[in-house]
Amino acid sequence: MCPNTNSLLSDFEIKLRLQRYATSTIKTYKNALAKFFNAFEHKDLAQVNLEQIQDFLHCLQTKDRISSVYQKQILASIVKFYLLYYDRKLELSMLYPKRKPKPLPKYLTAVEVKRLLQQCTNLKHSCILRILYGCGLRVSEVIALKITDIDSTAMCIHIRAAKAKKDRVVPLPQTLLQHLRQYYVSFQPKRYLFEGQYSGKYTAKSIQSFIKKYAQKANIQKRVTPHMLRHSYATHQLENGVHIRYVQELLGHNSIKTTELYTHITKVTKEKISSPLDML
Repeated sequence: MCPNTNSLLSDFEIKLRLQRYATSTIKTYKNALAKFFNAFEHKDLAQVNLEQIQDFLHCLQTKDRISSVYQKQILASIVKFYLLYYDRKLELSMLYPKRKPKPLPKYLTAVEVKRLLQQCTNLKHSCILRILYGCGLRVSEVIALKITDIDSTAMCIHIRAAKAKKDRVVPLPQTLLQHLRQYYVSFQPKRYLFEGQYSGKYTAKSIQSFIKKYAQKANIQKRVTPHMLRHSYATHQLENGVHIRYVQELLGHNSIKTTELYTHITKVTKEKISSPLDML
């Protein structure tokens, strides 16, 4: 690796932070760019051409067997680097892997969701399960919720700076509110709605762990994840007649095509908005 590579990566990180990139994206870009720097340690980076980048990727494919996702991340980091440091917009679209059709979302039936909830005797866990399914949130959105994001007067939850830094508002199910009030009295969270042992954010890993445990207790023959509850919310909303455009907005999808994946088992016949949690 070139002697100045570490300082270059540090400066690259600072620039991405100033542009408000997500921490996870910065980490991914830095790691990918470090691999690129290592491959071209004896080259003048300013003179690297398309053919050399193509050979570099081919080498990673054959030797390291990188995934198509990682290939895209490496290309994105290279494009960003040359734009920032050389004011050079690389055209690397021909090196991106072809898009594969997205698999259909895996979801739970309403009966399975009910069985899952019935196995949960921990009040905090129960509220997290209900907010994942009852509001269709991502697990990252749940752990980022603050007490002030729950508006019981307007019966809504504010999701702030979610994916793509977008804010949105989702309805607060009446049954969820009842559980949240009991939870607040019992746990007295200070800042975040769901806090860990030392008052910081609850972790996604903890949520994944207890969901797996309750799914096994409920004898659900599927690998249940937090995101599967979000898929279940979307599927059941469409089954209940909520218009797909509303579901798109509630989920925070940029494209309607993403939401259309949930129409594989549904027929939208009427337009009404209510949480599937209230129908269990």
